[in-house]
Amino acid sequence: MLGGTTAKVPHWKAILMSIFEDRVDAGRQLGRRLAELRGQDVVVLGLPRGGVPVAFEVAAALDAPLDVIVVRKLGLPYQPELAMGAIGEGGTRVLEEHVLAHSRVSDLELATVEGHERAVLENRVTLFRKGRTRQDLTGRIAVIVDDGIATGSTARVACRIARKLGAARVVLAVPVAPAETLASLSEPDEVVCLATPRQFSAVGYHYRDFSPTDDDEVVQLLDAAAKRLQDSPPASRAAASPGAETAADFDEEVEIPSRGVRLQGQLHLPVPATAMVVFAHGSGSSRHSPRNRFVAGMLQKAGLGTLLLDLLTPGEERQRANVFNIELLARRLSSATDWLATRDDTAGCTAGYFGASTGAGAALWAASEPDARVGAVVSRGGRPDLAGPRLSAVRAPTLLIVGGFDDEVLELNRKAKSMMRCPSQLAVVQGATHLFEEPGTLAAAAILARDWFVRYLSPSAGG
Repeated sequence: MLGGTTAKVPHWKAILMSIFEDRVDAGRQLGRRLAELRGQDVVVLGLPRGGVPVAFEVAAALDAPLDVIVVRKLGLPYQPELAMGAIGEGGTRVLEEHVLAHSRVSDLELATVEGHERAVLENRVTLFRKGRTRQDLTGRIAVIVDDGIATGSTARVACRIARKLGAARVVLAVPVAPAETLASLSEPDEVVCLATPRQFSAVGYHYRDFSPTDDDEVVQLLDAAAKRLQDSPPASRAAASPGAETAADFDEEVEIPSRGVRLQGQLHLPVPATAMVVFAHGSGSSRHSPRNRFVAGMLQKAGLGTLLLDLLTPGEERQRANVFNIELLARRLSSATDWLATRDDTAGCTAGYFGASTGAGAALWAASEPDARVGAVVSRGGRPDLAGPRLSAVRAPTLLIVGGFDDEVLELNRKAKSMMRCPSQLAVVQGATHLFEEPGTLAAAAILARDWFVRYLSPSAGG
């Protein structure tokens, strides 16, 4: 669970620092952190204008409808960037009493600012609601998204509006905010924030690109989000929901021959099968690993076959040196790939490798072979550097996933990526340590892996 639903002061969690490329990057990271909400009755609500590009990505990650809650900041007459309050739809208003007291703003000045902002708000409500029906929030989870918060005035108003419209649970999700502001919020049931910088001056300082969002872009994103849901068949959305599984799918314990030994594996096969992901790990407990099984489950819900594999026998694993025998592990991974090609039900499948720890080095070593039939590789918390000079021979598109707090492994992955000539990306999961034990971080890594494999192993990927 992401947090409680009835606490007066919401549960919140964050990391200390992050810089986002732009609102799209922030939204994608936030969407991965909120992955546990996928498949639930969620409505994502962006705060126009800057919060809508972030919310668009969150809605895409959760496969949820996107709407807006229109709010306006009440800025000080002589310092508009500093909020003395905020207003929202339906006459909702929040005032920052400490700011008003310190600034000595008169009632007339406050009324003048509010009158102007109320007119802007009503114009935007008309623009953004034109031709659209407001999403019904009754009994649903409202995920309110902005590109960041400072004083929290607009966030408070938005949460009150969502509650007034019948939301059963209100989650406030932002990329960046001051820790003291988060601690003061009582309106949402929960706050999810990716970064709480110790020295916070302005939201925009935590983005490399903080270009303004205009009204036309907000309208285009709302239209695109509605079209995405309309074009997505209900059956495919159900298949991506937690617990969903195709009735024809089956699991089978298998033994795979490889130069005199028999490797133990767990095969999950959708029907029909078009793509298989083979899991590589240096530990003999690989096919029983809860983390690998979690990732495999995410891939299976996307229609991918999986082969959880022990690359070492129990006796071999007792000799620690075998865990780092990358050539041996890679050879056995290749044997498993060849074995899949001999089965009638998997012979036509595109193969991908998912490597963790030393298994990542083995996956890339195997993928570097001239006759390798591999469509994509994903490494999670892996050691791609163990593939050494073979990295430059890898042709399969490769995704390297590393925890933001896994400093040593992150540097090794950066160096490994610089040696690669294939299409490659380095994805950093903020707040994660080496084993991705922090709440939401393993789910974020699994979503990254799923999307990479779906992109490159689908029949339309072109190899």
